[in-house]
Amino acid sequence: MSSFEVRGGKKLRGEIVPQGAKNEALQIISAVLLTPEKVTITNIPDILDVNLLIELLIELGVKVERPQRDTCIFQADNVDVDYLGSEAFRKKSGRLRGSVMIAGPMLSRFKKAYIPKPGGDKIGRRRLDTHIIGFQKLGARFEYNDELNFFQLVAPNLTGTYMLLDEPSVTGTANIVMAAVMAKGVTTVYNAACEPYLQQLCKMLNRMGAKISGLGSNLLTIEGVDYLGGTEHRMLPDMIEVGSFIGMAAMTQSEITIKNAGLEHLGVIPEKFQQLGIQMEFRGDDIYIPSQDSYEISTYLDGGILTVYDHPWPGFTPDLLSIVLVVATQAIGSVLVHQKMFESRLFFVDKLIDMGAQIILCDPHRATVIGLGRKQALRGIAMSSPDIRAGQALLIAALSAEGKSTIQNIEQIDRGYQYIDERLRRLGADIKRV
Repeated sequence: MSSFEVRGGKKLRGEIVPQGAKNEALQIISAVLLTPEKVTITNIPDILDVNLLIELLIELGVKVERPQRDTCIFQADNVDVDYLGSEAFRKKSGRLRGSVMIAGPMLSRFKKAYIPKPGGDKIGRRRLDTHIIGFQKLGARFEYNDELNFFQLVAPNLTGTYMLLDEPSVTGTANIVMAAVMAKGVTTVYNAACEPYLQQLCKMLNRMGAKISGLGSNLLTIEGVDYLGGTEHRMLPDMIEVGSFIGMAAMTQSEITIKNAGLEHLGVIPEKFQQLGIQMEFRGDDIYIPSQDSYEISTYLDGGILTVYDHPWPGFTPDLLSIVLVVATQAIGSVLVHQKMFESRLFFVDKLIDMGAQIILCDPHRATVIGLGRKQALRGIAMSSPDIRAGQALLIAALSAEGKSTIQNIEQIDRGYQYIDERLRRLGADIKRV
């Protein structure tokens, strides 16, 4: 098990380029199963979760060429469908929540699929109901193997239908869309997720020959087609990395330019960090964050304490609430962070409290942060990363803290952030992998 050793208190300076979007990659790469033709994907993040999914596709029989680390050419013209029922598939797919994304394409093209018990972050209940119910409405039958923690789905004939999702699940919507693109007739999905990454998936599928309308809205209409062909696709910059770097610059009083940030796809993310008092300038597609001695949290017009909460797009992404929370620890003022989606995602605050932060954990979903206003620096400690986003938040805290911090279980951080230690060293951070 590797660790990061971080000596904090250094001001960083320079330019950093966000990686390709992790959450987009898991959908886009799964979609290559929909065609026997070649699909070229660029700006792929070189991270553990994505590489595991690519390995899974290779074992499934997909041909993969990787001329560069950020580029793959996929061809799924000889898929071994029986591999899905193997012990090897159960073990590998169980390590990766993103493996659920291959179910929709497999049902669409090969009429059967297997879904393992979800892997990934331990951040609370992450149900698959939206996926399974959507597949059932399209005509799939499923059985659950209690002994193996596995769903088996069979769909001799997928037929278009109307469905109202009980939640706008991003992965659920993506899986249903991929299952429906070659179903007979028209599928209408209401209360669909409309995140930029889902829009990217739909645009790619349309280039492959699908007929999907309503992109960017919560009402998608999918007219089934008989065949999908090859295409080329470039993934967006990772909005979670962009938000993380904005927060890191403020916490460490650094002057940083985030290059090629994909501004038009960031939604309210810049605005939420501006509400924490963080200054930034938008220069073309770059974000420039100047060095700030202090930053002050806004209040509402009636003087009420600011509340930052997650909400389906175009609301604020839950993946950045951990970053908002840690950045607020050195702000002037207070903020209530309300994590609605996952009941275990705020449990890393005990580590920030050990570092000297003033945080009240109200309940599993809410924490109040009383900013220290830099009157007292956080202090370095030994800690462990519980999940991808909390791990990055703790890394930001360590970069701003006095003394040495040791972050263990950094495999969690590596799952979502590529070469993060190397990129931070280029900005002047004192960080090493042990």
